[in-house]
Amino acid sequence: MDFDFTPDQETLRDLVRRWVDKGFAFERRHAIAKGGGTTRDVYRELAGLGLTGLAVPDAHGGMGFGAVEAMVVMEELGRGLVNAPYAQALIAPALLSAAPAALQAAWLPRVADGSGLLVLAHQERKARYRIDRVEASAVQRDGKWTIDGTKIVVPAGDEADAFIVPARAGSTIGLFVVAKDAAAVHGYPTQDGARAADVTFAAAPAALIAADGLAMLEKAVDIGIAAACAEGVGAMDKLVAISVEYMNTRRQFGVPIASFQALRHRIADVKMQLELGRSMSYFASLKLGEPPAARRRALSQAKVQLGRSMRQVGQECVQMHGGIGVTDEYIGSHYFKRLTMLELAFGDTMHHLGEVSARMTDTAGVFA
Repeated sequence: MDFDFTPDQETLRDLVRRWVDKGFAFERRHAIAKGGGTTRDVYRELAGLGLTGLAVPDAHGGMGFGAVEAMVVMEELGRGLVNAPYAQALIAPALLSAAPAALQAAWLPRVADGSGLLVLAHQERKARYRIDRVEASAVQRDGKWTIDGTKIVVPAGDEADAFIVPARAGSTIGLFVVAKDAAAVHGYPTQDGARAADVTFAAAPAALIAADGLAMLEKAVDIGIAAACAEGVGAMDKLVAISVEYMNTRRQFGVPIASFQALRHRIADVKMQLELGRSMSYFASLKLGEPPAARRRALSQAKVQLGRSMRQVGQECVQMHGGIGVTDEYIGSHYFKRLTMLELAFGDTMHHLGEVSARMTDTAGVFA
């Protein structure tokens, strides 16, 4: 299979990398993390590059690009540890694709130009990553919908303008847009220098996207998984490069520690895990267009491998640095924190291992 990127995709990669190198140095990221993780200004800069419109159809002011372009962008943002909630700009258009025309017209142009941050609020305390376990409820009265319930660990929840909320509407799980000012939002910093929020809805007015939206929600979560995988590859790639540079610089017994055979074997294992993760990230992005059964199993397989790779790469690189590897002033520790958070995003390794196991009998089209 040909994994070469097109000239347009390489140009896109170069655009994002140049912005990261010039506009998002570690000092800036460290200051943002120290200040509580607020990144709406960073999100606006990504919008200025046109990136927030990447997945928005051109009819609504976007570029209408696909999964591979999204993967390219996420890799570069991961390499630069950009902690803005950019993945939400990939998820929201997928969820709004089946919304009424008026709702699409109200939100998709705002997503495209970055003036509106619309985030998915789907996790609940008792769900344990199961997106079909929804206790939030939606009720329709006089043709208007209201929602009650609580969602947790909503990415950039206190910086968002609105939420896309799955809620149980009778026997189905519906999808709704709820404005931020209609909810009670408790924001907090996360360990990787970003922000999240717990959001409570009490008879909150809501706009219906789809009354039966579970299949759409599954697709959106798979897009989020692919984005997390690509970001993880970028972060691992940079962390490995930082570690190799450190090993070539740090000297013990009068020689660089890179000359020690034991460490050379360990860094070789780390690079193997990086490449395994990269190949499965490609696999995940290429499978996003497959039928649901094949797509969902493939994305879970990718998340299992990325979870294992991110854990091993993060831990080994920190250990090869010694004590400096866990200090807040050193960039390597921030990559380790971000990889830890990505391993938990959209379901941890054990959850997706269970998902793969549950789908072992459904093999049609998975490796086609």
